[in-house]
Amino acid sequence: MTLNLVKLCVGVDTVEDLQASVDFGLADKKRRGVEVIQFHTTRMVPKRADDLVDGGSLYWVIKGNIQVRQYIEEIRPFTDDSGISRCRIVLEPRLIMTEWQPRRAFQGWRYLTVADAPADLSRGRSGFMSLPPELRRELADLGLL
Repeated sequence: MTLNLVKLCVGVDTVEDLQASVDFGLADKKRRGVEVIQFHTTRMVPKRADDLVDGGSLYWVIKGNIQVRQYIEEIRPFTDDSGISRCRIVLEPRLIMTEWQPRRAFQGWRYLTVADAPADLSRGRSGFMSLPPELRRELADLGLL
């Protein structure tokens, strides 16, 4: 059964900021000659990892709203240099815009069922992304998105 994750996107104000961060990270890895993958490191290993890699996505909460998602490709548990168990969630670098869905702040990540996940932004609303990020936020705050 496909399952998704929701995570706060800390330090990012817009989807464009997230895309720039992804692009920079991949270019830096290529320059350094290391494996060119995008991943997000967490402290805990999801217990339902098999369901996550079965077509699941990581939905990013940016400034209080789920706005974008990335497909989860792999879950890689590892132990860091301090002996602490961690997990790399390997993500497809492509960002998929979603309908905005408000979310309160939380720590860590949460599971998100397919039924509860926001829909991908349809082609008919592609003009939405041409709006300045500040205007998109204001419209969302007013409940118009």
